[in-house]
Amino acid sequence: MNCRSIPGVCACVAWLLAAAAAQTAPSSQPEVAAPASYASVSQLNTMLTQLEQASQAAQLDLAKMRIERWKADGGSKRQAQQNVESIERNLQEALPGMIAELRSSPESLPSSFKLYRNLDALYDVFGAVVESAGAWGSKDEFQSLESDLGALEKSRHGFADRMESLASAKEMELARLRSEARSAQAAASAAPPKKVIVDDTEPVKKVVKKKPAAKSTKPAISGAATTPPPTPPPKSQ
Repeated sequence: MNCRSIPGVCACVAWLLAAAAAQTAPSSQPEVAAPASYASVSQLNTMLTQLEQASQAAQLDLAKMRIERWKADGGSKRQAQQNVESIERNLQEALPGMIAELRSSPESLPSSFKLYRNLDALYDVFGAVVESAGAWGSKDEFQSLESDLGALEKSRHGFADRMESLASAKEMELARLRSEARSAQAAASAAPPKKVIVDDTEPVKKVVKKKPAAKSTKPAISGAATTPPPTPPPKSQ
């Protein structure tokens, strides 16, 4: 995986954090994300406020443009107008949502990179509009748009630097997670196996069999008649 570019750093850190988290022994207590530091949140709020101001200024300057008065061919005018409309849609619809998302998750690398990538695309298209305004537009249009482009460039560089700092912090967090995972594995390996103790000192209980009941010699029915013994024959004289 290529980790040299800023997107590569984000992807590498995210993948490595997930791998380290999978190796860490599960805890009975749920993991709670550490809150962002005050300095980081304060810095981010300042950067986002400056970006919002730059966006508002750019929208005002774009609305003042009179591309139809440019001394250019029809194709160049149409392309410039399409670029302006694309920039306006982005500044009015896409950018505010990205700013709000990053405000709610100041330490999020994916949210930071999303905003940075959007600023990078805006800068390219805005630069083409400024170049066209310098070639065919009025001096005032060119100067105001050039100032707006400088503000976007400042924001883009600021968020690039901030992502680099976030990536470094995530790498330190990854190193900590790896260390904890190794410590947990070492402790699990060093722990003695559990022994199951069977208590065999109790004597075995003997099973006593009951004797069968004696058969009764009495008649089955009380008061029943019995047969008298036979009378011997009389002796002869």
